[in-house]
Amino acid sequence: MSTALTTAVLGTAGSCEQEGATIARGLRRRDPELLDRLIEQYQHRLLRYLMFLTGRQEVAEDLFQETWVRVLERGAQYNGRSRFDTWLFAIARHLVIDASRKKTTLSLEAFTEPDHGVPMEIAAAGPSPLEDTERRELAESLGRALARLDGVQREVVLLRFQEEMSLDEIAEITESPLSTVKSRLYRGLEAMRPVLEQERTKASGGAA
Repeated sequence: MSTALTTAVLGTAGSCEQEGATIARGLRRRDPELLDRLIEQYQHRLLRYLMFLTGRQEVAEDLFQETWVRVLERGAQYNGRSRFDTWLFAIARHLVIDASRKKTTLSLEAFTEPDHGVPMEIAAAGPSPLEDTERRELAESLGRALARLDGVQREVVLLRFQEEMSLDEIAEITESPLSTVKSRLYRGLEAMRPVLEQERTKASGGAA
């Protein structure tokens, strides 16, 4: 690795650690301004993640509120050594599992089966009309592909490619061995491949 690249990587890592430490100190003080900034920064990603896990908007919105209550109550538990969004998503996931256990005896896998009739959407902010059309078509294609997956596979695929989290971070969120995360990701992508290839063929006009 070149000196310049090494410096850039170390600088990024240092910046993340500094940000984590700053958030940890603010949460320990229950700084309301910090909480407001965190909600503003992560609200769209968090709600999107909860929507994909639950498939129900009203449930996702309730759990969204509860997640931030937990952040405020348990802020002292965040040590700043890991990324804040990893810790945040882990809290949200636990709340989804708790909600599913209280309501039924379903596991997370069953709770997140794609049979709720809720369209799978990939959120995007402020696109042009053309971009909006293209992204909507892409979202529909991805939605159909994601609908083929079981809950745990879909969650890993979304965390990896939509939330751009590392495999180690996904393992931390899902409390799963790294090998399990890799297996779910591989199986999920393999299950999605035929649908995406079919969609690509349609888009290119080769399905005639």
